[in-house]
Amino acid sequence: MVTFDALHSVRANVTWLVEVKQAHYIAVIKTNQPTAWAQLDSLDWTAVPVQHTASNTGHGRRESRSIKTAGVGDNLGGIAFPHARLALRVHRRRKETGEKETRETVYAVTSLDAHQATPAELASHLRGHWAVENSSHHIRDVTLAEDASTVHAGTASRAMAALRNLAIGTLKAAGAANIAKTTRAIRDNPERALPLLGVTNNSTLTGT
Repeated sequence: MVTFDALHSVRANVTWLVEVKQAHYIAVIKTNQPTAWAQLDSLDWTAVPVQHTASNTGHGRRESRSIKTAGVGDNLGGIAFPHARLALRVHRRRKETGEKETRETVYAVTSLDAHQATPAELASHLRGHWAVENSSHHIRDVTLAEDASTVHAGTASRAMAALRNLAIGTLKAAGAANIAKTTRAIRDNPERALPLLGVTNNSTLTGT
């Protein structure tokens, strides 16, 4: 099972995953896939009951999530995304302490049939993906200013995202517990990056 965020929900990748690797996927669909998103948005979700709910509190935040699923096999008209068998609609409500409640609806598709995964299991897969994605996105956006990037031509944005992930992974592998602090330390003293290139010196990556 592989989960994809909207940026990486690419038809060619998904086709290869299912047909060559014999794996399954859950792919989040946003407006960068306009046809598939419009098809998902136009489904009669009001006629579909909520099939699973979950909530949690912590860190000054209360969040609840509900999921609905609907079959979209080719014999039912299909969805314009390779090997899609189920459509997913997740509604998330979040309340930060002292802030207004926010609500978000997210669509996804999966190659799994209804008999292969329960709504609770599908929700768990998505929840696990978002836990990693939120952590990674926070570092990429806040520390590496990804959302402010003006690089959008062709596949450049995808390549830059991969490079940012590589940089984060390299720093973590080198023992950096605080990516923001470490990048500031390297910015102020570029020699601190030498160990990452295999050059040893007396500097460390602790930011001290």
